[in-house]
Amino acid sequence: MRLTGRTALLAAVGFVAVVIHPGLWTVFWWLLLVAALVGIDLWLAPSTKSLLPTRVPTGQVRLGESTSSELLVRNTGDRTFRGAVRDAWPPSAGAVGERMALRLPPGEQARLTTTLTPTRRGDRRTDLLTVRSAGPLGLAQRQRSTPVPGSVRVLPGFPSRRHLPSKLAQLQQLDGRSAVRVRGQGTEFDSLRDYVDGDDVRSIDWRATARRQHPVVRTWQPERDRRIVVVLDTSRTSAGRIGDLTRLDAGMDATLLLGALASRAGDKVQFLAGDRRVRARVSGITDRAELLHALVTAMAPLEPALVEADWSHLVGTGLPRNRSLVVLVTPLEPAAIAEGLLPVLATLASRHRVVVASVADPSVRAMTGQRDNAAEVYDAAAAERTELLRGRTREALERLGVTVLDEPPDKLPVALVDHYLLLKSRGLL
Repeated sequence: MRLTGRTALLAAVGFVAVVIHPGLWTVFWWLLLVAALVGIDLWLAPSTKSLLPTRVPTGQVRLGESTSSELLVRNTGDRTFRGAVRDAWPPSAGAVGERMALRLPPGEQARLTTTLTPTRRGDRRTDLLTVRSAGPLGLAQRQRSTPVPGSVRVLPGFPSRRHLPSKLAQLQQLDGRSAVRVRGQGTEFDSLRDYVDGDDVRSIDWRATARRQHPVVRTWQPERDRRIVVVLDTSRTSAGRIGDLTRLDAGMDATLLLGALASRAGDKVQFLAGDRRVRARVSGITDRAELLHALVTAMAPLEPALVEADWSHLVGTGLPRNRSLVVLVTPLEPAAIAEGLLPVLATLASRHRVVVASVADPSVRAMTGQRDNAAEVYDAAAAERTELLRGRTREALERLGVTVLDEPPDKLPVALVDHYLLLKSRGLL
């Protein structure tokens, strides 16, 4: 039961009666009258159980975009329902319009819509559905809360997709399919053409030159059908927040941009995410649209786990035997790298081309230059030590032949695909 403002107003009117007829009996009889009216109002209010709710399944939505959750309610009673319905969602679902007034005649059905603009990735699940049934006097309401299960899956935002057109243009130039037909420096033979000034004399095909009686050079195209394996670290080190997002979300963004570009280049993309165990895997998909959909769907429910990554398990179970480009998306945390990743990197780098993509915190770098007072000097000293340790870790990785990309969240996706294009143009995949 819930009392409304009308009940308080009616009780306040009793002061007039007390002024006219002062005495405790006047107060008693007035309060008794109010209680009787409240009881009659409650008795006349339709039962909340007469409202039968059914939730319409909500589809997926990308982080930052809006969708709607629909609820069908049918009045199964024999009286008109007057009241309100609240379809509760967690704050991270960004629900708007979850409280709705409702007037529903017997036997009819209404569709209630709540707009959702989620602020966090993952599965956002509904809370309780609260129904309030008001009596004809408006003094009191019957209230009942019941679970009506539902959820919305929030996919990664993929903000770096704005860079995809420009990177595809670079890829087309490498691939020799652009309007200017610039040939790449790959290792797969493409065609023969006449020699022009500036061509590398090592590219001259002497047999073709002898046949045509003028210099002819070979052109090459970037390698295709190579394997790209991205391993996304979901251990405790990926839980650190940089701005509004975790390192894990920033790593997903870089992975999606690389996956989208590599699939357009005709390479085979394999994705693996995990810490002590494999939490998501995508492999064997050649269709570009299907691959991107599979990647965002696999990433959506991933959350950082407060455990250390078991790299020997991840690398031992998820990598192909053929030489591949292996991208390890993991923070460049010195202790975690030294204890978990370094022992397996020597063997891994001997069999594959390895890139470590790390999300750097720009606030740490900015902190090193702020020394206006004693507190900032202490902070700068701590930041300098952190940068020094990260630099030593980077040098240790590079001595093993590993390429390290340590960039802020907004620059890491571009740095990663630029490195991929560089390797592809040089035929090093």
